[in-house]
Amino acid sequence: MNRGVSIKEIVVCYTLEDDIKRERILKEAVVSKEQVIQEIVKKIEQRKYFLAKGDQGEYWINRSSIRYIGVHENDDPNINLIKL
Repeated sequence: MNRGVSIKEIVVCYTLEDDIKRERILKEAVVSKEQVIQEIVKKIEQRKYFLAKGDQGEYWINRSSIRYIGVHENDDPNINLIKL
């Protein structure tokens, strides 16, 4: 991201079999939620485990334990869920 470019915070919520993990991602303001969802799905499809960065640090997520993924902008009360 270039200096002077407006950015927004995206919150990704991974609902796992026995836990919920949240990841905060900074994106350029022009990036849509649909683009973020596509990036996440691609990341999940390519790897059995992937690293997510949350408020409590980094953690590994096993893609087979994911049940739902919610993606929303930090100030957006609506959550888009993707059922896996």
